[in-house]
Amino acid sequence: MPYASRFVRFAVRSLGLLATLAAPVPAQEDLDALITRELAALRASYEHLHRHPELSYQEKQTAAYLAGELRRLGFEVTENVGDYGVAGRTSYGLVAVLRNGAGPTVLLRTDLDALPVEEKTGLPYASRVRALLDGSEVPVMHACGHDMHMTAWLGAARLLVRLRERWQGTLVLIGQPAEERGAGARAMLRDGLYTRFPRPDAVVALHVSPDIPAGKIGYREGYALASADSVDITVYGAGGHGAYPHRTKDPIVIASQLVLALQTIVSREIAPLEPAVVTVGSFHAGTKHNIIPDQAHLQLTVRAYKPEVREHILEAIRRIARGVALAAGLPEDRLPRVVHSEEEATPSTYNDPALTERLAGALKQALDEANVVRTEPVMGAEDFSRYGLEEPRVPICMLWLGAADLRRLEAARAAGTTLPGLHSAEFAPVVEPAIQTGVKALTTAALELFKK
Repeated sequence: MPYASRFVRFAVRSLGLLATLAAPVPAQEDLDALITRELAALRASYEHLHRHPELSYQEKQTAAYLAGELRRLGFEVTENVGDYGVAGRTSYGLVAVLRNGAGPTVLLRTDLDALPVEEKTGLPYASRVRALLDGSEVPVMHACGHDMHMTAWLGAARLLVRLRERWQGTLVLIGQPAEERGAGARAMLRDGLYTRFPRPDAVVALHVSPDIPAGKIGYREGYALASADSVDITVYGAGGHGAYPHRTKDPIVIASQLVLALQTIVSREIAPLEPAVVTVGSFHAGTKHNIIPDQAHLQLTVRAYKPEVREHILEAIRRIARGVALAAGLPEDRLPRVVHSEEEATPSTYNDPALTERLAGALKQALDEANVVRTEPVMGAEDFSRYGLEEPRVPICMLWLGAADLRRLEAARAAGTTLPGLHSAEFAPVVEPAIQTGVKALTTAALELFKK
């Protein structure tokens, strides 16, 4: 072969190799590399947030920490967003906006607050915080994973800033207070979240799951979480000596009959295919063995998916409470007092089907199809639901972030037991796989939604 011909062929092959080496790194590999570089800093943020939890309505330092981080990234940050409708109560809601040209507006939400739970995980970064709640000192812990939510949210913010050349639009990040009290989303919307700031085309959030292995994401289109209503019932009677019950109207007996009668709402008034729960979680009455008290107090939680089922249950509680008291011979002025806490009630979470399926498809490409699983609806509740109820309605989607150790989860299932779950003093997510997956999921979701 002539020398010139061999040289030309070698040159062509060499140029081809150089072109391959110079080609852009695939987007997903680049995303993984960015997450790896951020992981140590994000773990430090997670441990800081875990060590310093704050109760609902008290999230001042948590919000300030996140606001500082986002300002350093170049976001326009507004603090104290939210109106609880209670004089003197400050909202620590946080809104951060990053404008990056013309395009969709995507909102990513995290929650800020912790729970009055004494941590028993034994972790080196366990919370030892105590705070005042209704005048009493209580322990405080991130027992519902909000520290993990904040960390994944912060990691997604960092990545989306670094990847600005890959998307166009407006990114809105919100740090919502008082989720555990069901009040934060309503407060932020009441204070103009969708009018003072860019109105989103879609809203996305994560919630950790102790039932899904770390490294996986769960999704569910349609009804994903239930509504939650708290109901307080005061049952009145006429107290007296325990030896002479015939001279009294015993509120303990009346309240006991009421507890049993309430169970017929779901079993006999709600269609069998409609999920619903009525649980009496608290029953308080009396002070001594031989005294029949004047009152008994019940506390209920009510769960449902469909609004019409929810309303039916709440009305049935009022009707049955009245009926049981009348059957006991109580006069009209001594009928039970039924109080439904409207301010902290939470509607059911309905994940927009089209949005959820779109995100599931993108996540299956990013995380591998085996790591994105369709889950069953749960009867837990989240006030995230409210972001999808403002007219005109915005599509929302809450995804589940796996947080369990796979081997421990499989062992527990084999033994017929469960791992410590949400709101448990021993709840401890598997940190690094969960952070990595959460950051990747939120970033992938945002990049997908910024596509025109």
